[in-house]
Amino acid sequence: MHHPVTYELIHVCAQSGARAGILHTPHGDVKTPVYMPVGTQAVVKAMTSREMKDLGAEILLSNTYHLNLRPGSKLIEKAGGLHRFMAWDRPILTDSGGFQVFSLADLNKITEEGVSFRNHLDGSKLMMTPESSMQIQQKLGADIAMAFDVCTPYPSTHEQSKKDMETTHRWALRCKAAHKREDQALFGIVQGAFYEDLRVESAKTLAEMDFPGYGIGGLSVGEPKENMYQMLDALIPHLPENKPRYLMGVGTPDCLLEGVLRGIDMFDCVLATRIARNGTVLTREGRLVVRNARYKEDFTPIEEGCDCEACRHYTRAYIRHLINTGEITGGRLCSIHNLRHLIRLMEGARQAILEDRFLDYIKDFYAHFDMSGAFNRGEEH
Repeated sequence: MHHPVTYELIHVCAQSGARAGILHTPHGDVKTPVYMPVGTQAVVKAMTSREMKDLGAEILLSNTYHLNLRPGSKLIEKAGGLHRFMAWDRPILTDSGGFQVFSLADLNKITEEGVSFRNHLDGSKLMMTPESSMQIQQKLGADIAMAFDVCTPYPSTHEQSKKDMETTHRWALRCKAAHKREDQALFGIVQGAFYEDLRVESAKTLAEMDFPGYGIGGLSVGEPKENMYQMLDALIPHLPENKPRYLMGVGTPDCLLEGVLRGIDMFDCVLATRIARNGTVLTREGRLVVRNARYKEDFTPIEEGCDCEACRHYTRAYIRHLINTGEITGGRLCSIHNLRHLIRLMEGARQAILEDRFLDYIKDFYAHFDMSGAFNRGEEH
C-alpha cells in the first residue's frame, strides 16, 4: 500500500544509537528529529505563518477539537483546507481531539462508541467517536492525522490501563476503516499508561496494524521523567524502524534530548509559547524569568549567541518593560525566542547525530543546563 507520508532513515549515530531521518510528506520534507510548534487554533499563538518559517519551523501541529468547535471543519474545508486557511504551505499534523476531550471536557463518559462530553465553551452535549474524528481531520486536510484514542489518567490501575489500551486498539481499527483520504497519513497511538507489559503489547499490536507512523500517548501527564524514559526504553524496540515515532505533548529541552536518545523522531508541546506569555524564556542555562526585577537594568540579550529576532535586536531590560506594562509585543518576543531555542536545539541534535557525537551533545547540554530550574511534568500541555 502506498502511504502519502514515509520515513527515510538517514543515519544512526555510532556513539548513541540516536537516529536522523527525513519525513516525506505531500507538503515537503521534514528533517528529523523535529520539534513541532503547536498552532492549536490554526495559529502558533501571537505568531504569523511567515514568522514561523523564518524561525525554521518545518511542520506545525493543529488541534482537531478546538478547530471543530471554532470555526468548524466545514468552513475550513470550504476555505481550501487548513494549509490554505492559515497560509502555511509546509506540513501540518492534526491531533485526534482525544486529549482535549479528556482534559478540557468536564463529565466525559467513555463508551465503546466514543466519548460523550460537554463543550467547554457553551456546555452543550457533544459526542466524539473514532469515525467523527476521522471525518473532521479529513476535512481539515493536514498531512498527518492521528487515531482517536483513550487517554488514561495518571495514576491508574493496571486493570483500568489495560481496558483503556484495548479500547484504543479497537478504535484504531475503526479509524483505519473510516479514513479514506489518500493524500493524508493516519498514525496509530501507543497507550498502556505506566506498565511495561501493556506498553510492549500496545506497540506490538499497533505495529501489526501497519500504520505509516506511530504516536506515543499518555506520557508527560504528571509522572516523574524517569517513568517516561523507562516506558520509552521498553516500547521503542517493538516499533518498526522504518516508520516515524512521535512522542506526544513533550517539549522541555531535557525531555526532547532524552527522547531523541531513545529513538524518537517527532515531538510537540505548547510550553514554548505558554511560558513566554508570562515572561519566562528558555536559555542554555535553564529557564529565565525575564519579568523579574533583577533584569530591570540588564541591557544584554535574552541569550548571547542566539540568532532569533528578539536576541539580535532587544535587551532583557526592554522585554521586561514590555511584559510588565502588559504590552503584547513582550510576549511575542519571548515566544519568538523560545520557539527558535527549541528548533535550534533539535537542529543541533540532528547535526550531532550525523557527526556521531550525540552523547557529547547531551553531555554538553547537561553541563550548562540548570536542572533545578527544569520543568515539572504536566506543565507542558
